[in-house]
Amino acid sequence: MRRELFESILNAVVNHDHYFARKIDVVGRQSPHQKLTSAFRMLANGCSLDSTDEYCRLAEATAIENLKCFCKAIEAIYGTTYLHKPNRENLKRLLRKADRRGFPSMIESLDCMHWDWKNCLTAWAGQFKDHHNKPTIVLEAVASY
Repeated sequence: MRRELFESILNAVVNHDHYFARKIDVVGRQSPHQKLTSAFRMLANGCSLDSTDEYCRLAEATAIENLKCFCKAIEAIYGTTYLHKPNRENLKRLLRKADRRGFPSMIESLDCMHWDWKNCLTAWAGQFKDHHNKPTIVLEAVASY
């Protein structure tokens, strides 16, 4: 992730929720950078809470609370921009682009794939097995173009 994007998300989250403001812990350090890095690592890499503790120096309970607060903040900040139904102008624009690409009347497409989850927690591995007995998750993507 580019540093500018990380800083932009960090500033938006800190301004939205006081949970992410800079606080001094018992050891004398805990920055919003640690909390954001922890949340990104857990979401992007599927890393365990133990590795979050080792890398970001956050306890398990703090990492779970941090992830929940982060997800709520992201939805509140970016939800109206990116999670909305298209209006009439958006639909017209999407239909024109689809028509130029040879897909008339297509507004969006849905694609799914099974993704190997190499860092799946051992406790969850049984719930996420595929037909090869490997832990996977299903990624769904909806794209307009």
